[in-house]
Amino acid sequence: MQLEKKLVSSGYWLFRWRSYFPIIIILIFIPAMTEYEYVGGSREMTTMWGLFSMFVGLLGLFSRILVVGHTPQNTSGRNTREQIADVLNTTGWYSVVRHPLYLGNYLMGLGISLFPFVWWMPVIYTLSFALYYERIMIAEEDFLRGKFGEDFEKWSDVTPGFFPAFSKWDSPSLEFSFKNILRREYSSLFALVLCFTILDFIGNYLVVQRFYVVQIWIDLFWITLVAYLILRTLKRYTKILDVEGR
Repeated sequence: MQLEKKLVSSGYWLFRWRSYFPIIIILIFIPAMTEYEYVGGSREMTTMWGLFSMFVGLLGLFSRILVVGHTPQNTSGRNTREQIADVLNTTGWYSVVRHPLYLGNYLMGLGISLFPFVWWMPVIYTLSFALYYERIMIAEEDFLRGKFGEDFEKWSDVTPGFFPAFSKWDSPSLEFSFKNILRREYSSLFALVLCFTILDFIGNYLVVQRFYVVQIWIDLFWITLVAYLILRTLKRYTKILDVEGR
């Protein structure tokens, strides 16, 4: 019991500082990039591998979109100060896995870790993610157990923690809100593209000692940057993206 309390306590602390987890991953990337080479010695194959890695990351973002698009206000948020949950989400993605947002985060990070084409990078990333987020998930479940009691116990008993059981799918209780996605996930897409653009920039210099970025990453960067600036402005200075109850 004492060990469980320590895990919960550390989980609450890590929850508050989870926004800084990417910094840990960046530190891991430094030695990975020292081994960077073009895949098969080909710039074209490297670009294809980068796009595949991007696809894995987009699967994670798509998972987040499926969650956020159906969730009500004050649930599944980016809050870091304290745990917030006005209701217990048990439908949609939450009917097949208890922590779908963290599953999405994992896939986004996995895509980035695949980019250097260094075998141990996704392994280290996965182990780091598991060590860090396991405690956060324990703390979140401690909070939900205390707030929703038996309802939480019934749901958690039949719903996997991290690996989805799609046979348990239950349709979302709320309709999908595209505005909610635009308001809450615009920064995730830009951050994902930015990471790949920076890695391509660094990788090209390490291989050919020349500063440049492949055109497709430049195009994606500018497209997502413009979208980021527009959506951020709409969110901060207008109510266009507001949705009642979301």
